Amino acid sequence: MNDEPKDFRGQDLSWKDLSGQDLRHADLRDADLTNANLTNADLRHVNLSGANLTNANLRDANLSEANLTGANLTNANLLFADLTGTINPPPKEQKDG
Repeated sequence: MNDEPKDFRGQDLSWKDLSGQDLRHADLRDADLTNANLTNADLRHVNLSGANLTNANLRDANLSEANLTGANLTNANLLFADLTGTINPPPKEQKDG
């Protein structure tokens, strides 16, 4: 098992299919994840501060202990996402997807 941090800072990952991917401990600060498919992705301990997740599909994703400071979650689907222990979790209306 490789727990080395993955560095995607500032990268354009818009429209990418990252469903089911193991992205634990990834650095996604300021990344563009607009319209990305992150269904069932493992995003535990990920740094998403400043990331753009507009219209991203995060259904059933594990975001426990993730840093969402300043992340744009406009219209993101967070249905059944695990937000346990997240830093600056989204407001309730965004969790409902």
